[in-house]
This record gives sequence, structure tokens and C-alpha cells, in this order.
Amino acid sequence: LEKSFDNKLKDGRKKLVLTIDKDLQFLIRNELINAQNIFKNIGGMGILMDINNGEILSLVSIPDFNLNLREDITDKKFINRATKGVYELGSVFKTFTIAAGFNYNLISPTDMFTNLEKKMKCGGRTISEYDENMPKDLSVEDILVYSSNIGSVKIGQIIGQEKLKQFLEKIGILGKLNFDIEEIGTPLPFKWRDCKLKTVSYGHGITTTPIQLAKGYAILANGGYDIKPTLIKKEFYNSEKKRILNKNLSSQINTMFRKVVQKGTATLSDVDGYEVGGKTGTAQIVEKGVYTNKKINTFASIFPVSNPKY
Repeated sequence: LEKSFDNKLKDGRKKLVLTIDKDLQFLIRNELINAQNIFKNIGGMGILMDINNGEILSLVSIPDFNLNLREDITDKKFINRATKGVYELGSVFKTFTIAAGFNYNLISPTDMFTNLEKKMKCGGRTISEYDENMPKDLSVEDILVYSSNIGSVKIGQIIGQEKLKQFLEKIGILGKLNFDIEEIGTPLPFKWRDCKLKTVSYGHGITTTPIQLAKGYAILANGGYDIKPTLIKKEFYNSEKKRILNKNLSSQINTMFRKVVQKGTATLSDVDGYEVGGKTGTAQIVEKGVYTNKKINTFASIFPVSNPKY
């Protein structure tokens, strides 16, 4: 931030007040380090953001380094993963597919998809369910709660390329985010085709940054209002909020988020008193154009679901 706002700070008249809470920053960093000790992961990151105004209370990326002992850092593991990291994030994208269907009034939570196949072909490759015991008949809600790849593809096909692309652009998932710091990644471009529509529907073959994912989930959960993630306190907020999604979409999605935590793929996050909702995602890491056995695990979360704030 100091580097990004160097010129404004030099003139002495500008004062920057950060949204970051240093106590939360300390606690979340400790949790990420604890997780790294358990899972032996390469790195991790966490963002805690107010979904109604985009104020970021905590943004942590590990591994990190002592700012007072830094030298020229060339190792990519020290990037700010929250803003600079461009990743495929897997099933957290299923939420966007379903939300797009709701937004364009093409599906509802109770719509049933019956006799779903276990596998389908896509560009010479096979799309299959991660769980071979996935039921053949699933409602739209079940598709999210139990994270069905095939069900998400079927919904994506109902929406179509143009509308799904339009929706992802609207909530800020595609393209580069205008942010307070210069260290920001740009999602990789791709050409929309029939096979790409299928894979994008369940979060494969499409990238974004974690900060953009957070923005997208915030818009889905806050009543459909656009927000701008920020690290800087604004003295006067523009009271006019701009709704970019359908009014009733958030209540539908938030109810489903809660069920993912109560009985779906995210039961470990069901913390008493916090009414956590959200969606998990697992994706294979690409190295030199090839999918490896290394994985990225993501949990995009909203709480409390009855009156979403973070």
C-alpha cells in the first residue's frame, strides 16, 4: 500500500486509514501457519471482508517474510496469493453457475434433474463425478450441496455460453480487478466453446484471483449489490448502492450455502453460533500446461447466513 500510494503520501496532506484489523490479521495468520504445519501445504491465504461495503478486515498470505530483513525476493512462493495468485479454484465456481441460472430465471432451487449420467465426454476427455455414489436424481439445491459436476454441466448448458460469460463478467470474476495495491493478478483469457462451457460450469479450465472470488461471493450474498474490495477506509460512503443481480437471488443462494455446511461438503466449518454457509472447491494445479496431482483447496464462506456480514 505504501508503495502504491507513494506519491499521495509524499505531499503530506493525504492521510491513509486502513480497513485492516491488526488483531484479526494476527489471529488469521496464526491459523494459516497452524494449518500449514498440519497439512504440509506450500502456502495459504485468507481474506475477511465486509460484504456490504467491501472493506477488508484481514488479508493474509503465507509464507511471508520479515519486512525489515527483506532482500531481492525472486521466489514465487512469496507472492501475495490473495491478490496476485491466479488459480483454477474448482467447485466454488458451481455457485456462480447456479446463481446465473437464478438470475436469468432459468432454474429454481427445487427443479429436478433426473437420471443423470455418471460420466460425459468433453474434447476427448471424460467428465465424471468426484463421488461415484452421487445420486442419479438431484435437485438444483442438491447439485450445490453435494457438489455434482454433471449436474452443474447440465445447468451450464441451460444457461448457455453468452449468459454465463456475461454473468461472470458482471460480478467481476473475469478480467483484472481495480484494487488499492499494484500487486494484482489477471485471470487467464480463454475461448468459449461447447466443451469449455461444460468445464467452466463446475470450475475447471477457468481461473481467477482469490480477491475476485471474494468479491463475487459477496455480491451473491449481500442482496446482489456491486461492491469494490478495499483496504482503505472511505470517509464518506456513496449511499447509493447499485444492485446488479436479481433481488431474490441472495435468499435462495444463502439458504443453499447453509445446507452445504450443515449436510454437504463443508460440515467441518459448522461452528456453533456463527451460522456459517459457503462452498468448498478442490482443483488440480497446472504446471507447464499439464494438470498435476497437486491440489488447491478453497472454502468460500458467508456468515451469519440469516443476516450476512462477512
